[in-house]
Amino acid sequence: MLHRRWSTVALVTVLAVAAAAALAASARWWAAAVPLLACAVTGAYDVVQRRHSVLRNYPVLGHLRFTLERLRPELQQYFIERDFDGRPFDRETRSTVYERAKGVEDTDPFGTERSVYQPGYEFFLHTVAPRPVPEEPYRVHVGGPRCTRPYRMALLNVSAMSFGSLSGNAIRALNRGAAEGGFAHDTGEGGISDHHLCHGGDLIWEIGTGYFGCRTPEGGFDEAEFARKAAWEQVRAVSLKLSQGAKPGVGGVLPGGKVSAEIARVREVPQGRTVVSPPYHRVFGTPREMVRFLERMRVLAGGKPVGFKLCVGYRREFLSLCKAMLEEDITPDFIVVDGAEGGTGAAPLEFVDHVGVPLTEGLNTVHNALTGIGLRERVAVGASGKVATGSDLVKRLVQGADYTNAARAMMFAVGCIQSQRCHANTCPVGVATQDPRRERALDVADKYVRVRRFQEATVRSALEIMGALGVDEPAQLRPRMLYRRTAPHAVASYAELYDWLAPGVLLGGAARELPGGWERDWDEADPDRFTG
Repeated sequence: MLHRRWSTVALVTVLAVAAAAALAASARWWAAAVPLLACAVTGAYDVVQRRHSVLRNYPVLGHLRFTLERLRPELQQYFIERDFDGRPFDRETRSTVYERAKGVEDTDPFGTERSVYQPGYEFFLHTVAPRPVPEEPYRVHVGGPRCTRPYRMALLNVSAMSFGSLSGNAIRALNRGAAEGGFAHDTGEGGISDHHLCHGGDLIWEIGTGYFGCRTPEGGFDEAEFARKAAWEQVRAVSLKLSQGAKPGVGGVLPGGKVSAEIARVREVPQGRTVVSPPYHRVFGTPREMVRFLERMRVLAGGKPVGFKLCVGYRREFLSLCKAMLEEDITPDFIVVDGAEGGTGAAPLEFVDHVGVPLTEGLNTVHNALTGIGLRERVAVGASGKVATGSDLVKRLVQGADYTNAARAMMFAVGCIQSQRCHANTCPVGVATQDPRRERALDVADKYVRVRRFQEATVRSALEIMGALGVDEPAQLRPRMLYRRTAPHAVASYAELYDWLAPGVLLGGAARELPGGWERDWDEADPDRFTG
């Protein structure tokens, strides 16, 4: 319990006072009194300071972590940045996010630490005539022909993370950072809370299979409540969640210990009881019914952009959706592709490691399918899945996305240290907990600035990379600009590694000449049936 952590300060103080009193008997007690007094003063400061969440929750003892960080990188990596089963985390990514969030210049001496001859290494081709970096970040138009209130999306936004999974203070820091930085904040499927609304950041309201926030007593979709909340000015778009990268095919789970009275009110569920989202939607059962439901949501939302999020599975299922879009003349305004490598919370290990399509292949499928049916220009495509650096962002744009969303990196920006206690409600830095004593460690006034800094610096880095490639805007990026080492002495561009369909090639029988099974999948796609 948190009050037990604070008892460390009280204990050290008592010992320090006792040692000081013992000086009257013997001067030798200075050897104990001085260190104990120093620890007592340090602990008192740790409790009241707001910069370090670890020290607020773990006064005195928390300094051990920062001591290790100052040691050699090998020790830092071994003691700080390894999972409980010994698997290393991506130290480069974490350090980049932390440095940018803190406003530290992220430059490294002595070149890359990675082997450029290791298979899988990726690099961009630059030009000898780079383009200047624009003063204003590029924005993406989100809104198709039936959208009357389009939105201008930033290149990097806060990905879906629900209140409940994250603490109220974490949500507040993310939303205030979004408001100050001019980017969007996806609510996650847990509904819209007061924490989402208090700072005025733009919201993408995500509706999952539990319909939290617009839920009937029976667990269905409440049209009237949806229309009421979708009309709020802060809600800029609505996203229908089909699946998520961490556990596609499995509904979300919020342990009962994290379902406080506030969360129960926001989600419209019983307090203290584990909340399980179904793995499927109740309001539609076929691709045709789904696109009709999207249109109904857009009407209820007053013409605001409506789209959906998915981790790609069977290609023919997505093509079934494409056929439904064509036959109904209904397209989503955006599609967010969630990669199987993504995910910020707890999920079954087998699903994390073995289920779902990685983001690169998922983007390729969605981009090609929409291009092949001639609808790519009507639908903005977002990418979500371990996007943390400017190079990550540009890679996703090259691979077919129009913009990106980040979850894990945004958690790092508000102080997450990947203690992997998200599901246990014992997050030591107040990010993923509903324990008010732990949550208080996360100071919103400090952490929102870090969120804004991280997003701004990462987008700036992406624009600088694009300038080095010789392009003025994302639409000029091409697959031939990104290369991957396929063997120690062989490289290939993304133009060679993947198929890239021509506009409209899936229509009018032209698919007969396509490689990679597109012909078979297109023929078998059925707008009236989801099929594997």
